[in-house]
Parts: sequence; C-alpha cells; structure tokens
Amino acid sequence: MKDLIQKLVEVWGPSGYEHHVRALIQAEVQAFVDEMTVDALGNLICRVGSGPKKIMVAAHMDEIGIMVTFREPKTGYLRFANLGGLIQTTLHGSRVRFEDGTVGVVAAPDAFGASRTTAPDLDSFYVDVSDGTDADSITPGSPAAFWRPMESRGSRLISKSMDDRVGCAVAIETMRRLQKQTPHSLYFVFTVQEEVGIRGARPAAFSVEPDLAIALDVCPTGDEIQGERNVVKLGGGAAIKLQDTGLIVPPAVRDWMVDRAEADKIPYQFELIKAGTTDAAGIQIARAGVPSGCISIPCRYVHTTSEMVDLGDVEACVGLLTGLLSHDVTI
Repeated sequence: MKDLIQKLVEVWGPSGYEHHVRALIQAEVQAFVDEMTVDALGNLICRVGSGPKKIMVAAHMDEIGIMVTFREPKTGYLRFANLGGLIQTTLHGSRVRFEDGTVGVVAAPDAFGASRTTAPDLDSFYVDVSDGTDADSITPGSPAAFWRPMESRGSRLISKSMDDRVGCAVAIETMRRLQKQTPHSLYFVFTVQEEVGIRGARPAAFSVEPDLAIALDVCPTGDEIQGERNVVKLGGGAAIKLQDTGLIVPPAVRDWMVDRAEADKIPYQFELIKAGTTDAAGIQIARAGVPSGCISIPCRYVHTTSEMVDLGDVEACVGLLTGLLSHDVTI
C-alpha cells in the first residue's frame, strides 16, 4: 500500500488536468476490472461484476492547485488564480510544479512585515519561476500543482494530495482484493474536478444510475493541539461519515457500514464535520436520488503540502470497503 500511495500522491494532477493520474490508475487496475471507460468529462469508470445491485464507489483524482492568469512584464513573476480551496496562511514559500516540470516558489509581498502575521489577499501572491534568463515558457493559462515528495515516519505518511489520492489507493487495493468476486455490479469511479465543486461525480452518477453509493475521501481530525471539536483521531480506524455540509447519511447506510465493521472487527469511528463535503453530496441527488455514504481516511493538515495519514487507518478503510462489497446488501 505504501508504494501505491507514494506513486499516486507524487503524480501531477490539479483539477481539470487529471490525465496523468488517470493513466497511472488505468495501469494499476486493468487486471481487476471487467470493463473500463472514460467519460466525456474525464472520469475513469471501472465496472467489476454483473450482479443485480449497482453500487458506485467514488474517489477523486484531482488535487488543489493554481492557474497562471498574468505574467508581470520583464520578470519571472506570475499572478495566479486558485484551483480549489487554498489556505492563504500556508502559501508563502510553498513550491508548485507545472506540467513541463518547471518548479516555482509562491511568495507574498512584505514577507517580513505585515505578511508575517496576516495573510494578504490571494491577488497579492505570485509565483517566482525566474531562472536567470528571460525565458517565459510558463504562460497565462498554465496550471500547476503544489509539490512535495512523500515522507514516512513509522505508520504515518506525509505528502501533498493525500486528498484524495489515498482514497484512490483504497479503491485500487479493494479491487485487487476482490479479484472480481462480488455479488453486485460495482462501479469504481475515479472522478475529476471534485476540488472545484464536485463537477465529475454528478455526471458520472447520472450515467451509472447506481442503487447505492460510497464516496472515499479524507476527513480532518480533531486530535491536534487546540484542534476543533471533532472526535476523529489519527490511528482510530476508518471514519464512517454521519454528516457534512453537503450530505446527511441515511441511517440505513450508516448501519450497513457499522454492522460490517463490527462483524469483521474493523476499527471505526464516526465523522461529523462542519466544513467541507465529498463526491457523495453530488451523487445523492443524481436522477431520482441515490442513498449515499462515505468512508473517510482521517487526515491532519488537509489542503497543505503536508497532509498526514496513518497506514492503520488506510488498512481499516480497505478492509471495511472490501467487506461491504463482498456481501449481499438489503438497502
């Protein structure tokens, strides 16, 4: 799992530009699927099994990033817009990587003055791609993703884009363990553009027409010093979502997940968050409605270049999802 996660988090793929991630996933799962298609928006849809109940499992491929909007004349300084939810207090000194491999440094004006304690407006930030020449290969319209290699410390993995490449890893490993053995028709959907408004999951669900859906995503923890009032802990097991700003999980879906976790002795905890949502929020309102839930991987420092997960939690999520998809469902 660790090697798979590292490959996924280090590949380049900001929202709207997920093609490198999609190619990597296609290579990883081709032996475990019965059918694989790419829809018009770029979602990768993998069918496993041909049973009567359609279950959609969604994990998003994209990561937060930026897009260049303007190049300051005669400099290597680039102005940019956000692709997804940036945390401005974490931007100064961060690195971004463009598709051609160019690495830039995000900077804020007056870094040793007011910007030390108060983050300026996003319009004030810029990316420095100067190389000592007048080269200008990075032009307006160029997207970039934040860049850091993955690091490990014991059972903890630290990297950019754990949100949601670790969810993609959970889906891939579940497919590997199922080996096409399921009583259902499973649709593993690796979605695009979640970070900019759940734009991929909605049309994918409209096409698949699932009877039931599970999103795989990260969730913030409440175990940091002076953390928010949140019961999720790193190392506490799979997080079974109860609600977020876009989804109230139906009790039948919640109980289905809890009963499976207890039957298989999988550690779990409940997730209730006051900010953010997942692909399940979009899937639930497709066509005439889809009962939807979410299995979350606890993650510290979400939407930074140092998102942290625990391998034990990842394993718990794989075990829970594999168990759910291996047994009959009465919902």
